[in-house]
Amino acid sequence: MGLMSDCHRRIEMFLTALERAGQALERPADGTLRDGLAAALRYFREAAPKHNADEEASLFPRLRATGSAEAAAALALLERLEREHRRADPLHATVDTLGEQYLAHGPLPAAEAARFRAAVAELRAMYGEHIGLEDQVVFPLAVRLLSPEAKAEVTREMAARRTA
Repeated sequence: MGLMSDCHRRIEMFLTALERAGQALERPADGTLRDGLAAALRYFREAAPKHNADEEASLFPRLRATGSAEAAAALALLERLEREHRRADPLHATVDTLGEQYLAHGPLPAAEAARFRAAVAELRAMYGEHIGLEDQVVFPLAVRLLSPEAKAEVTREMAARRTA
């Protein structure tokens, strides 16, 4: 669960980089801004989907399979978290498209810069709640309910996603 929580810290860090970039999209980028934006776009395009799979394909099914009353109470929460992963996809697509456009062609028109900022703001709000629920409810529940073997399987699956 520590590895998943570490991913949350990276999500927060890269959201901050997107927010910073969003304030500059209507003017040419300096090297630091370009590097930060490119790194954030790459993270959300490549690493974030692996994190979602860690949760949806490895962690959540094992929590559901415990059959515990605590896990049953958390099922609605898990379904909400999965819906939020889907809700984030088009927002990330907007940010990626506009961010790549900025990196390739320079300043964006005001309306496009505003769309980028709005998508990032919505992602920030969604992730704020989402990460809090996972860090404070889901991950501690998994620590308590999952066997050492199940935790090891989750870790192996996470590693496999990153070496494939």
